[in-house]
Amino acid sequence: MYRRIIKPILFSLTIERAHHVALLLLRIIGLIPGGRWFLRKCYTVRHPALEREVFGVKFANPVGLAAGFDHNGEAYRELAALGFGFIEIGTVTPRPQAGNPRPRVFRLPKDRAIINRIGLSNRGLDKTICHLRRPHEGLIVGCNIGKNTVTPPENAAADYLRLFRNLYQYADYFTVNISCDNSCREGTTYTRTHILQILDPLFDFRRGQNQYRPIMLKVSPDMSDEVIDEISDILLETPLDGIVATNGTHRREGLHTSHMALDKIGSGRLSGAPLTQRAVEVVRRIHTRSGGNFPIIGVGGIMSPADAKAMLDAGADLLQLYTGYIYEGPGLVGEICRSLIADAEAAAAAKAAAEAKAREEIRAAAESEEAAKTAAATQTGIQAPETEKAAPGTETAATAQTQAAAPAESVPNPSPETQNSPARPADNEPDTRKKQPAS
Repeated sequence: MYRRIIKPILFSLTIERAHHVALLLLRIIGLIPGGRWFLRKCYTVRHPALEREVFGVKFANPVGLAAGFDHNGEAYRELAALGFGFIEIGTVTPRPQAGNPRPRVFRLPKDRAIINRIGLSNRGLDKTICHLRRPHEGLIVGCNIGKNTVTPPENAAADYLRLFRNLYQYADYFTVNISCDNSCREGTTYTRTHILQILDPLFDFRRGQNQYRPIMLKVSPDMSDEVIDEISDILLETPLDGIVATNGTHRREGLHTSHMALDKIGSGRLSGAPLTQRAVEVVRRIHTRSGGNFPIIGVGGIMSPADAKAMLDAGADLLQLYTGYIYEGPGLVGEICRSLIADAEAAAAAKAAAEAKAREEIRAAAESEEAAKTAAATQTGIQAPETEKAAPGTETAATAQTQAAAPAESVPNPSPETQNSPARPADNEPDTRKKQPAS
């Protein structure tokens, strides 16, 4: 229904207006008694194979909604009812900021992509806290935090710490967004030194708290492989819990949209299908560099269950959707979950078949060994009588040879009385007469 009816209506509006309409409808549904229950009934897929435990947090499924969809935490409960395993709100800044002038978000239908230069538009920390105070037990909510655009890089650490301290009791995990806002020029990123200046105060604050909140670091696909490796090494050297990879890209290579249309749109970060390959490469590189020992949330260009599988195979522990959700609709979450269930069941069936085959091979080997032992025993039983049969002949021949070799003794002539009587042994002598064996 989304692709045939809802999507054409939403795509007839500007992307920001369509976004606001969608959030408004979700909030209205949330106000209706049983509204969120109805959404969960329609969209949520539950199965033990989907459950994950990552950085100490239990997720009902690994598919989440990326930051940028719900900037202020207005509809995270309704969005979670659409089947997501977790929702990441933001990016939140300490003070409200309007962002860049409109239009600032553009669809690229030929590429199934979006270009945006919103500029981290949000209502600020205080408004976000008001929304997060709503009961949301059982929902996993992450907070994506960033500095205000007017804050110079040397003062960025203070913005991040303020957000972290005030949101600590409301969020289940934090994502530190070190990427510049969507209007900055390509290649503008923080150095390793700046990253540590931001993270260290957060680690210090967390050490003094009773509850542990995981800290993730979000990276850009435009970073060089060397910078990606340096950031991966931060995982090994600090209490950082994991990486979110990746943000949007400033690159425009390989697009089907005309150069004239792209020039008219101007700057901004590109997300969607063109980002899939690079996002998977970054995830795989971080996974390999860190030895696969740290959580990775894979985001960028996940448009189908196949894309989700590729991201997980590259080393991601969790997934996030954004542009794919806009193009494919709320059914995409369920499609990915059902695909993961099918893969898990197929793997379980293959494992069971392999174990059954191994057991059969062991049984066949045991039967073969037993048959060999039986055959050997039977062969031994056949040879034994032949040996016993040959023994008497051997003994007779030996006796004959002995008799032939012995010297002859004189035998007295029998007396007339005994000449015609049969010979009989003495009473104390055994009968030495032998019955000759049959020839």
